[in-house]
Amino acid sequence: MPLRFNNTIAVAMSGGVDSSTVAAMLRDEGYELVGLTLQLWNQRRLAGKEGMPEQVQGRCCSLDDVYDARRVAEALEIPYYVVNEQERFEQDVVRPFVSEYLAGRTPIPCSLCNNHLKFDQLLVRARQIGADRIATGHYARNEYDPARDRWILKRPADTSKDQTYFLFGLTQEQLSRTLFPLGGYTKPQVREIAAQHALAIAVKPDSQEICFVPGGDYKQFIDAYLEEQGETIPDTAGELVSTSGEVIGRHTGIHNFTIGQRKGLGVSSPNPLYVIQIDHDSHRVTVGADAEATTRTLRAGQLNWISIAKLDGEMRVRAKIRHRHEPASATLRMTGPDEVEAVFDEPQRAVTPGQAAVFFDGEEVVGGGWIL
Repeated sequence: MPLRFNNTIAVAMSGGVDSSTVAAMLRDEGYELVGLTLQLWNQRRLAGKEGMPEQVQGRCCSLDDVYDARRVAEALEIPYYVVNEQERFEQDVVRPFVSEYLAGRTPIPCSLCNNHLKFDQLLVRARQIGADRIATGHYARNEYDPARDRWILKRPADTSKDQTYFLFGLTQEQLSRTLFPLGGYTKPQVREIAAQHALAIAVKPDSQEICFVPGGDYKQFIDAYLEEQGETIPDTAGELVSTSGEVIGRHTGIHNFTIGQRKGLGVSSPNPLYVIQIDHDSHRVTVGADAEATTRTLRAGQLNWISIAKLDGEMRVRAKIRHRHEPASATLRMTGPDEVEAVFDEPQRAVTPGQAAVFFDGEEVVGGGWIL
């Protein structure tokens, strides 16, 4: 049953146009607002280390963004606070990110951050300041379905900005206390609303990169981070082999590869080669032709169900295996207490361990898990 809430909402303000517009919209609707920014990572922390820029500016979660969020809050005349969550962000997001790459998997830090930190801590802080709910600038929709007695997460009107893939881990409690005011709008409409409210960030570009990896070079970040920690990269050098098992070269470490990768393999071939498999135990990296990088099945664990309480029998869904992947038709079935198998109608390219698999039924998010 839907809960009854007070009139105070905590707005997660990132300093970007989306969350700023959310604050303006909700203020116009008469809500009492408090702006909150989670300070997650010190952008100057690794500056100047080998391969890392001396200065990092204009990025998600940067000091520039905190400044922009505070400026918007002042313009809207709402209280504003910065909450330091750097220690937990490092523990729950950065450390797992590094560990996953060193194990030959490809993590998604944005999903880890949403699942384990942002929504959890924002709701905690919201209650501390007297707010029952939070609002974010994510492009998604949620609503309560009395027939199922569940909160349902849905894709937004602007499918080109769909962020439900990163939100598959939200619990029923979190969904019940979260507003996604931009779910029915397109990005151009949001920028227009921001301009109508004379918000200085109306034309601010979107952030495209992982907030703590400047330039998008995760290998250099891992090197710099481990150096700072006084640790060394484990020796995972090994063989590059063909799908027939023939040794065709050597590599310097499995963290340099991800499934489906084509460039930087370190071997020459008359035809393009792609990473097919990464074996953490043997340190072998298998490469092959593009057609060999496809599969019809995946397994996923650490499941979270949204539109259903649990999966009984089989279910037809459309499965999304990375953020830019077009969901593909598949059949789901449970293969263990916390493990599901998806069998695709058509082979899918680069099913990558460590990424999320998110399952859709029409516009609804059925649930999701982490690819094994």
